Amino acid sequence: MQAGALNELPTEVADVGPEPLPLAQGEATQVVAMHFDFIWRLLRRLGVAEADVDDAAQQVFLTATSKGLRGEAARARPFLYGVALRVAANFRRAARRRREVSEDAMGDPHAPDLAADDVADLRRARAVLDAILEEMPDELRVVFILSEIEQMTAASIAELERIPPGTVASRLRRARQLFRMRLASVAERDLAEGGEG
Repeated sequence: MQAGALNELPTEVADVGPEPLPLAQGEATQVVAMHFDFIWRLLRRLGVAEADVDDAAQQVFLTATSKGLRGEAARARPFLYGVALRVAANFRRAARRRREVSEDAMGDPHAPDLAADDVADLRRARAVLDAILEEMPDELRVVFILSEIEQMTAASIAELERIPPGTVASRLRRARQLFRMRLASVAERDLAEGGEG
């Protein structure tokens, strides 16, 4: 890709990461296989409704391959990450416009040997996690998801976000503090409601 070619991309894709390298023939399938789970989880935790997350993931890979993803599969993550951030924002905006409210944000866990109480507890925990993440500012939410859910290192997050490692550490500290505060308030509310019954 020539130096000026990146500037010709649509704005929503132009600043998604370092300039990608040429893709070997047939490597698109490998890119999807290697990065699909990460992109799916990222989109879901960034607030894309479960009913829409497969479509959003497909849009990430279609956009990335049609708008300039080039390079070996293992090095595609920063580019896909940038596209996923924009796709998630677009899906959240569309959902707000439709004013859809999901009654069951997450389906049943894929563990048929779980007791009904355990399934209910997992659903509740996921709903609480989603609610807390939804309330976080985007800059904190992304760092929190990448560190705590995706188990990425601060250096890897800094590379994806294109920010200094010290900024990652600061945002992560603030995100963890906010998460703990919100979780404590949920626990207090649950105790108060349990005491009333």
